[in-house]
Amino acid sequence: MAVTDEAIEKIKAMIVAGELAPGDRLPPEKELSERLGLSRSSMREAVKALEVIRVLDVRRGDGTYVTSLEPHLLLEAISFVVDMHDDDSMLEIFAVRRMLESQATGLAATLGTDEQLSELQDEVDRVDASVSIDELVDHDIRFHREIAAMSGNAYLASLIEHLSSQTVRARAWRGLTESGAVERTLSEHRAIAEAVAQRDAGLATSLATAHIAGVERWLRQATAT
Repeated sequence: MAVTDEAIEKIKAMIVAGELAPGDRLPPEKELSERLGLSRSSMREAVKALEVIRVLDVRRGDGTYVTSLEPHLLLEAISFVVDMHDDDSMLEIFAVRRMLESQATGLAATLGTDEQLSELQDEVDRVDASVSIDELVDHDIRFHREIAAMSGNAYLASLIEHLSSQTVRARAWRGLTESGAVERTLSEHRAIAEAVAQRDAGLATSLATAHIAGVERWLRQATAT
């Protein structure tokens, strides 16, 4: 193992063991390097690496702190990777969305609170086939975000959010070019919301799978022409 990797692992071990908690300030560089038996240069490189992936927050003139370690921070590195996709990989992103969001929808049917169910129904009721494409996409983003939040898993919800944000262009493209896409999308959303409200996890999962698979199928055909 490279020395810098060893330093990263040792700092991570301190966080996992609870020696360093979210918001804690790290000991001074000299003290920490001596404590872990590592050089100060390898310690600095480790801190830089952990800062990039949002585990540490280096505050100039103040010190280095453990971040909140909230899921949306820790998953930003995945967002960067997804940002680098090309059009050929868009289908792969949709495939991952289909797998994750179908399961999140099943969890939403099981774990969603009455208040969340009501908010989801309100979101569905606020739109109809007269919406513009921009309004449809905004609704689509809110709809899927609310369901992901209802899964009760913050990491899953954040991961879905990062992936979903990369498919906005494709969703708008479909709305503009495919006949009946607006009506189909809203109809499928209503069916999913109803299954979630009925606490039917199996049906909700199946409907969500079919919903995203429909976009995949359209995109595969559209990019093949």
